[in-house]
Amino acid sequence: MKKLLSIFLVFSALQTAIAQTLSPTIVKHRGIHYERLAQIDALLKQYEDKNWLAGAVVIIVKDNQVAYYKGSGYSNIAAKKPMQADAIFRIASQTKAITSLGIMQLFEQGKLNLDQNISDFIPEFKNPKLIKSFNPLDSGFTTAPAKREITIRDLLTHTSGIDYPDIGNDTMQAVYAKHTIPLGLGYINANLLSKMKTLGTLPLLHNPGERFTYGLNTDLLGCLIEIISGESLGMKDTYFNVPATKAARLTTVYTEDKDQKIIEWSPTFRNIDPKYPLIPKSYFSGGAGLSSTAFDYAVFLQMLLNKGSYNGKQILGRRTVELMLSPQLADNVFGDDNFCLGFALASKRSANLKMLNAGSFAWGGYFGTTYWADPKEKLVCLIMTQQTPNAHFDYTDKITNIIYGSLK
Repeated sequence: MKKLLSIFLVFSALQTAIAQTLSPTIVKHRGIHYERLAQIDALLKQYEDKNWLAGAVVIIVKDNQVAYYKGSGYSNIAAKKPMQADAIFRIASQTKAITSLGIMQLFEQGKLNLDQNISDFIPEFKNPKLIKSFNPLDSGFTTAPAKREITIRDLLTHTSGIDYPDIGNDTMQAVYAKHTIPLGLGYINANLLSKMKTLGTLPLLHNPGERFTYGLNTDLLGCLIEIISGESLGMKDTYFNVPATKAARLTTVYTEDKDQKIIEWSPTFRNIDPKYPLIPKSYFSGGAGLSSTAFDYAVFLQMLLNKGSYNGKQILGRRTVELMLSPQLADNVFGDDNFCLGFALASKRSANLKMLNAGSFAWGGYFGTTYWADPKEKLVCLIMTQQTPNAHFDYTDKITNIIYGSLK
């Protein structure tokens, strides 16, 4: 049987094309006021000088052209190691969009349907149950039947009723902890399919399709990709296992002390060893496991802005991309915005409240990375840091305002 066009092959194609199309070399764009854009440099330095931020990388792509691409501050404060533009970051939940793309590839090849039940591939998800009562003394619970089964669309839109360990609903956190369901971050010495099968036997927080609950949905999608395609993810500077030859480019992770000053993330903090990208693993979390660079991820987003095309190669069908970037939720389910098949989606209402135009798609990652792509402006932007929590995360909104204020 002919092999599927997997995510690995997609990004192999993108790698080959990088030198011929999107280049990391900055070319000044005639549609940008660079004297205004320089405020980004001053803003980041201000935050770094106040010990609110170690360092950051910002990339701006306008009309398929890298218009701004810089590192600021330090990759490692103690070593006074400057932040280079090609630094490698733990992108955490930015992994989700890449996994979602893989599912959409399988969809357009007829390997699955968006409204197909997950139990067709993993039988443990057959006849799902809702949590009815919970005993905090032993994390025991009773259940009631769910109204219907979980579909692939439910997973893509985080409406399945599956929650997150460690950061989700308190009851569900306890249930997942008792059954050793991992968050997906850090080094996990386990088998992904085995853990997803266990997840399939556990109750849901609510009925599938009922509301948005951010959870392990994309980890489950990543497992489906492995089951259906027999292959896993890949990219030029994007890895589950960062090679030793690139270890020096991996940024240091920081958090805050009680005075909201930055301190280095310890190996035991929140049970996540920050060295996990360098520890060989086979548990590939489709929801949080990748590390990448700002430029690599910009290539991915540019391909979507190009309606699935890059350097003459059709990575994803034009109509498939349109569907992927279409609103999927009812009004007010996701605040002022909506959610499509893998991204938050700016609505007309939210475009009246902030700079991003309606139709912009965006998300971020647990360790302080964020991105968006704006089809109207043909704009791709990423702000990459490695710090959580961060009481001064408002710099992302300020940088966003500077970028849009710099457009002619």
